[in-house]
Amino acid sequence: MDIASSSLYQAHKVAPMRQPSPPVNSCSLGSVSVIGFSLPQITSPSLAKCSRKQSSYGVVRACVAVEQKTRTAIIRIGTRGSPLALAQAYETRAKLQSKHPELTEDGAIHIEIIKTTGDKILSQPLADIGGKGLFTKEIDEALINGHIDIAVHSMKDVPTYLPEKTVLPCNLVREDVRDAFICLTAASLADLPAGSVVGTASLRRKSQILHKYPSLSVEENFRGNVQTRLSKLQGGKVHATLLALAGLKRLSMTENVASILSLDEMLPAVAQGAIGIACRTDDDKMANYLASLNHEETRLAVACERAFLETLDGSCRTPIAGYAAKDDEGNCYFRGLVASPDGTRVLETSRKGPYVFEDMVKMGKDAGQELLSRAGPGFFGN
Repeated sequence: MDIASSSLYQAHKVAPMRQPSPPVNSCSLGSVSVIGFSLPQITSPSLAKCSRKQSSYGVVRACVAVEQKTRTAIIRIGTRGSPLALAQAYETRAKLQSKHPELTEDGAIHIEIIKTTGDKILSQPLADIGGKGLFTKEIDEALINGHIDIAVHSMKDVPTYLPEKTVLPCNLVREDVRDAFICLTAASLADLPAGSVVGTASLRRKSQILHKYPSLSVEENFRGNVQTRLSKLQGGKVHATLLALAGLKRLSMTENVASILSLDEMLPAVAQGAIGIACRTDDDKMANYLASLNHEETRLAVACERAFLETLDGSCRTPIAGYAAKDDEGNCYFRGLVASPDGTRVLETSRKGPYVFEDMVKMGKDAGQELLSRAGPGFFGN
């Protein structure tokens, strides 16, 4: 990618522009227009409630759409309220409608926005406020209580255990699993001068950055949705950041990418790029709907990676990465990694075997057991 032509790289040269007000019934869901960034336009036919405010980057327009149910919805989708979460919910809705004509009628699918603990507490690192389940707990509760019928999650946010009375039978086709490097002044991590600060809320990213580039510094409480983190970067709070390429693709924001990190440079989080959809265990109707969307190759890869994570059972302060994929011969190739937070110690392993559920889960568990043994007592903390 030509860095000099990216909109992010040129952000500081763009003059503030007032965007025209979107027409009624055509507001972008949760969209924020910030100078220097091309943000998603997720349209909805529903009535929208919009607000405007002034920021240091120019006019910021935020629109939060309120779905109007014209009749009892056939499917109520629960999701977080970030632009990325909404994009994933709308992708799910579109796929359901393409498979089931009865769901194309107005009001047949209702999207319910649910604020989670992870969305509410932004002032502390994720590791300090619990880690596991921070972005799923309230959505799971709404599912169990019958307030929603299905829950759409980023799979890397889903704990290895599922709450009672819920099942996760569906994964959509997986997006690109790699991480993207975002920077105003450099094309890659290797090009950053010594002492440069990279912002990330991920211990996995932090440990791998410091392991390969010990001269860099990492700001680990670099939290917020994609738009928030890009605004912080443009505001000079850090020199660079890393974001999941999958999320940027779903938000149509890949023009902000300076470069894409290879899997050798940055192994992804377990289940990165995968969307999971849960329902209640006793809801056969929803299970049938979800069965029509499931991408089995993705489901098996995610199962392998989550078996690895579950076996390690690391605390939220343990950097862990894992990736399973089908190779050219049709077999499963898995790579796993654990590290110390400061990057001084990184342990890796790999496995290869049949692309079959039982074999892949066994591979993930076996790889986890190996790294547990090699790491020794105390490596994973409390």
